[in-house]
Amino acid sequence: MENHGRGSGPRPPGGVDADPLPYEGVWRFTAPAVDASVPQARHAVRDLLLRQGVPVSDDLVQGLLLIVSELVTNAVRHAALLSPMLAVEVAVGAEWVRVSVEDNHPYRPIALEADHSGENGRGLLLVREVTREAGGVCDVEQTANGGKVIWAALPLTPVRVP
Repeated sequence: MENHGRGSGPRPPGGVDADPLPYEGVWRFTAPAVDASVPQARHAVRDLLLRQGVPVSDDLVQGLLLIVSELVTNAVRHAALLSPMLAVEVAVGAEWVRVSVEDNHPYRPIALEADHSGENGRGLLLVREVTREAGGVCDVEQTANGGKVIWAALPLTPVRVP
């Protein structure tokens, strides 16, 4: 997995803070769209959060890692033929952390929902539910090159949703 360090990219609501905290920044990793990239991406995100000293609870880390696993798995399963590489981005602000996975496949999931009775297709539903329970937001956006980025932004202080 190749680390591209601090960079720029889409930001969660709230914009850029004038006086960044030591753990704030944007990091981007690229990897081949193969099964081995799923645990590599998960470990890279976990290690980054720890190395940067991001104030995340264990529950939030587990939620973020589940989201990364599901999004990378989807890119590997559904986009690899047209997008042999994928990118994982972690953006951390003063009050939020955002993870995203980008591929160059033009297919955009229509909804973050799936048939509960099916064997497959529940990954984005799971991403949406984990994000909602943490008080965050998630979405799918087209990229300038015709691909897509699927992202989830979670607050660093978890919000309890009834």
